[in-house]
Amino acid sequence: MNLKKPKFWDYKKPNLISNLLFPLSQLVEFRLNWTKTKGIKLDGIKTICVGNIYLGGTGKTSISLELKSILDELDIRSCFIRKKYSNQIDEKKLLEQAGETFISESRIKSLKNAVSKNYKVAIFDDGLQDKNISYDLSFVCFNKINFIGNGRVIPSGPLREPLVNLQKYKNVFFNGNDKDNKNLEEILIQKYSNLNFFDSQYEIINLNKFNLNENYVVFSGIGNHQTFIDMLKKNKFKIIKNFEFGDHYNYNKKDLEKIKKFSSQFKAKILTTEKDYLRMNEQLRLGIEFTKINLNIFQKEKLKKKLIDLLK
Repeated sequence: MNLKKPKFWDYKKPNLISNLLFPLSQLVEFRLNWTKTKGIKLDGIKTICVGNIYLGGTGKTSISLELKSILDELDIRSCFIRKKYSNQIDEKKLLEQAGETFISESRIKSLKNAVSKNYKVAIFDDGLQDKNISYDLSFVCFNKINFIGNGRVIPSGPLREPLVNLQKYKNVFFNGNDKDNKNLEEILIQKYSNLNFFDSQYEIINLNKFNLNENYVVFSGIGNHQTFIDMLKKNKFKIIKNFEFGDHYNYNKKDLEKIKKFSSQFKAKILTTEKDYLRMNEQLRLGIEFTKINLNIFQKEKLKKKLIDLLK
């Protein structure tokens, strides 16, 4: 979804616009509750869904990659599954760098293809709201900055489904730069006592490539631009200007000319994310550097045990 989120979604409390849209959110919730589909399971393969309730920018792809890395360490054949979206080629390329990725308009079709190739685990990057599949294990990702926003379902808030559904998903990931997420855990645990928590922190793994004495002009079209900026600042990048675009933004020549003109005036380097870099053609990429990001999962052994238990 090529989306730049409305600011009121992330207010701590609903505002007037949110209240005006609230009846539409109630209709969305009613439709979600009314739609009852029994998801399928296929023999011979386990399914893991890495999804979100908050719309966009929660680190799903990064967590999917880390799960694949752990399964590789355990010598368990795993693959990725994504639904086909024409504007999400960046995430497709990131996954394909790590392993075979099945992409189709039907996740069930992709799952059947994975079974035919004798994969033991299929990691679904997104798909939590797809009720056609009964996942063996689900993770719900939140960004530590935005968390649940104003707590309401779209369009009056940023949630794709009611927060109460966390009770059936059980496993929660907090992703971002802040180390302390205990207050976020406490907010959820007061209402939903059966949750398992994991948290992680973004790390730049190609930091030695950059000269931190230089000035940088930064841009991104990702779900959470501010998390990217905060990470750069924590690593002492000198940012003189940053440009924010909508999630999965499709860059054109005019966009990059504007950024390159600004950087030239101030003799600054241009920096973006790997996801944004992969979305551009070779001509647009000229003169642009990108960060390679890794998610450091703090409870990695706990997560590894959960994956081992899944396969017993």
